[in-house]
Amino acid sequence: MQVRSVGVRVIDDVLDEAVGRRHRPDPVIGRSSGPAGNAQLTAWTGLLLLVLIAVELVTLLDVRGLLSWHVVVGVLLAAVAALKIASTGWRIVRYYTGHRPYRRAGPPPLLLRILGPLVIAGTIGVLASGLWLIAAGPASSRQPLATVLGQRIDWLSIHQALFIVFAVVAGLHVLARLVPSVVLATSRTRGQESGAQLRGWGPRVAILGATLVAGTLAAALVLPAASSWHDEHRGFHEFPPSGSGPAHE
Repeated sequence: MQVRSVGVRVIDDVLDEAVGRRHRPDPVIGRSSGPAGNAQLTAWTGLLLLVLIAVELVTLLDVRGLLSWHVVVGVLLAAVAALKIASTGWRIVRYYTGHRPYRRAGPPPLLLRILGPLVIAGTIGVLASGLWLIAAGPASSRQPLATVLGQRIDWLSIHQALFIVFAVVAGLHVLARLVPSVVLATSRTRGQESGAQLRGWGPRVAILGATLVAGTLAAALVLPAASSWHDEHRGFHEFPPSGSGPAHE
């Protein structure tokens, strides 16, 4: 009975935060606004990631025809995801090293703490494998690595499988964090701090802008390497993964 009550409480904590009934008391400290500023930057990057993921999903409808967009958006996703991991990682480090403002703000609900590493691993996996496919080219990407239960495993099928994992964990994360992220992203004050004014907007905008510029430059450098996929009759759009048998000519 006690275990059940704990489980219900854990789920209630997530639901309360997901619908906006519960907020972490992020202190507003210093020129950057401390934990509150960090939370806002994380919210901005999270919402931008959601937009980029939506665009990337659209390219999956015709990856061969929209391959250039698929690659460019994928590289931008990698840049913005790196920023979100960095901002989240900073908060984690500050919390677990005993920095008082972050300890005062507290951790997210338990289920989100469990889900967080899975989201990070899924994000890194799908983006890294996608960049590897570009670097390796279609021929190497379809070289069989192993056969499991009659299914051929190659780098292309690994990328597709990682995308499924990413879609599941990221979808759960979005459900739990969308409303709080919108509130944080659009707020200039923190009610928990008696309406304390959030400072550091300029530097946060600059960081986000610099990330987008870096991602755009990286996409311009990576895009030519994807040219070998343009001539493929069947490429990334081959979804779900191919079964066993010889690679497609």
